[in-house]
Amino acid sequence: MTTVPPPDAEHRRAIRPVICYPVETLPVPDMALYMTALAVARPMAKTVAQPREATAICVPTGHFLKITSVDGPQVGDLNLFNAHDLTEHFFSGKTRALHGTHVTTGDRLWSNLPFLRPMATIVADTLEWYGIDSFGGSVHDVIGTRCDPYTHQLLSGSDYHHCCHSNLTRALSDAAGLPLAEAEMLVHDVLNVFMCTGFTRDTGKYFMKASPVRPGDALTMLAEIDLLAVLSACPGGDCSSEHSSDAAACFPLQMEVLAPGDGALPGWQSPERNPYPRTHGR
Repeated sequence: MTTVPPPDAEHRRAIRPVICYPVETLPVPDMALYMTALAVARPMAKTVAQPREATAICVPTGHFLKITSVDGPQVGDLNLFNAHDLTEHFFSGKTRALHGTHVTTGDRLWSNLPFLRPMATIVADTLEWYGIDSFGGSVHDVIGTRCDPYTHQLLSGSDYHHCCHSNLTRALSDAAGLPLAEAEMLVHDVLNVFMCTGFTRDTGKYFMKASPVRPGDALTMLAEIDLLAVLSACPGGDCSSEHSSDAAACFPLQMEVLAPGDGALPGWQSPERNPYPRTHGR
């Protein structure tokens, strides 16, 4: 049944929006300090996510995680966990609410409730220049979930075993020594590193387009707590056409841990978990 607009429909549409979460009271990261520490940081470990696979690496507190496109245009799906408590993990929804649909230099990656603290702060982004294009697209999104075999089966009726969800599950299982079934329950919505996405203006549908990423482009973040980082090299390659298939050209992604050196972060402290009492007022 077609609905009839009320007489004041245009007035209702014209009401100005209100930002849901004013962020003026959020703690501001000391970007000058972080950049100084990054400038003298040295590589200490690295791992490579092969095309259509995932890998994991531990990042100590106060160290940097650098994700680099290696041989060709490639996007990745990133999960972050507290290395000592896997129930604390990256919270894409709250990160989106606080910083916006896409993140870049100066934005923080927040953990889930009841912890709700910064897990990492983005300190360098070679794709920051891209901004928001005429379609409403931008890079490094926190709006997509992750390609997964269940949705693929639902839409196509076929099984595919290299969706990012499956890749992340296998890599987490190996890194944490967990059965696949347990690891799968911990895999969560991702930071889509290098992926160019947005919402269509006419229907509001989630879209992807060819990522501007090229070999050598990198996203670098400071670990605010001890992290276990798990990264999948998406089967969609640069996501210019499709994902959840073997049709796209895919390339490796590298994760590198950089040590800042002694005394490079004077006075800096890892954030405590959110102080709200877990009694919920009772």
